[in-house]
Amino acid sequence: MFITELEKLQEQADGDLKINDTELDLESLKTPQLHNKYLKHLTKFKLMLSRAEGDLYNTKRKLWEYYTGKADASVYAEKPFNFKLLRQDVDQYIQSNEEYIKAKQKVDYLNACIDFLDRTIRQITNRTFTIKNAIDWRKFTSGAV
Repeated sequence: MFITELEKLQEQADGDLKINDTELDLESLKTPQLHNKYLKHLTKFKLMLSRAEGDLYNTKRKLWEYYTGKADASVYAEKPFNFKLLRQDVDQYIQSNEEYIKAKQKVDYLNACIDFLDRTIRQITNRTFTIKNAIDWRKFTSGAV
């Protein structure tokens, strides 16, 4: 489910980052729009990450309570846990719990999306230099320097 969102962003970036060298003036004008587009995506994913990190912390706390015997009795009635763990082993049980793993994978996925968007925005910012260099090269090769 999550991978498709990242793949969509990557496909969009592949198309958006291509510079049409026959219309460098129009490409230059597109740069602020592209920057804004990917900045909106970045903001959305940062907010999603914040929510996912909160969910991860809540999941970890609930699991810690469960594995340390501090959860509500109704939790144990629904899902018994009859082991006595050493405090040093609780983290290992938490990190191997399926609910925790899913929450952690969501956080990792969102971090990957944010990293991709951050790098894409940097490339968009550098477009102006690339376009300027292309224009300067054309001037040089045509003898108009």
